[in-house]
Amino acid sequence: MNVTQTKSANHFGAAFVAAIGLSLALPVVAAAQAGSEPAVDAPAGFLEIIFAGGLIGILMIVVLLALSLTTAYLVFDHLMTIRKSILIPDGLAESVRKSLLSSDVSAAKVACQQQPSMMSFVLSQGIGELEFGWNAVEKTLEDALAEQAARLFRKIEYLSLIGNIAPMVGLLGTVIGMIFAFQNVAATQGTASAPQLATGIYQALVTTVGGLIVAIPSIGAFAIFRNRIDQLIAEAGYTAQHVFSPLRRPMRKTNVN
Repeated sequence: MNVTQTKSANHFGAAFVAAIGLSLALPVVAAAQAGSEPAVDAPAGFLEIIFAGGLIGILMIVVLLALSLTTAYLVFDHLMTIRKSILIPDGLAESVRKSLLSSDVSAAKVACQQQPSMMSFVLSQGIGELEFGWNAVEKTLEDALAEQAARLFRKIEYLSLIGNIAPMVGLLGTVIGMIFAFQNVAATQGTASAPQLATGIYQALVTTVGGLIVAIPSIGAFAIFRNRIDQLIAEAGYTAQHVFSPLRRPMRKTNVN
């Protein structure tokens, strides 16, 4: 081995030893730097995290809490009112059908008045057009069903509204919280530590989580009630057609004559 090769080998060995020493020294230096920074006590409980967000965070949580209570009330109300037994009472259609078969229009109207509901409204509208023929009755039934469907859909629309507003409220709280967090960084001219910055950010994100917690059940409930309304409207339309079907042929013959 010549002198040049020997010098190269010595240089490589020295560089290798220096690299090992640096790799061992870096964790020690990092630990020393971490120990020199004051530790940030992170809130442990859920309530502590909420109150740590400041006045803005508490205000957003209060708004989300109000939206969640409203959602719970609407869901309970719709569960009690959007039911087949309420919208399509048992026995009403058969009672009206029998009265019409016996040409007792007054009895059919009384039956509808005694059981006020979506079904009674549709049937009473059809009864009011009997003298104008089947085409008028059929058109009136369709219009009455469309009106009742629109009324029910407007009733559950508030769930969809809350499902869209809640994430926006949570996002607003998060953006405001992050603005305050970065404002603190700017005020300290960048001397704020990473743990301090992270604490402000996750405190701000609490409102986003709250918004999603409110929005997801609201949108899910809205979809369920919408499908239920579609099903009940279709069943009411079929029932109304069944009630007036025995009068279809005689009314058409009368119109032709």
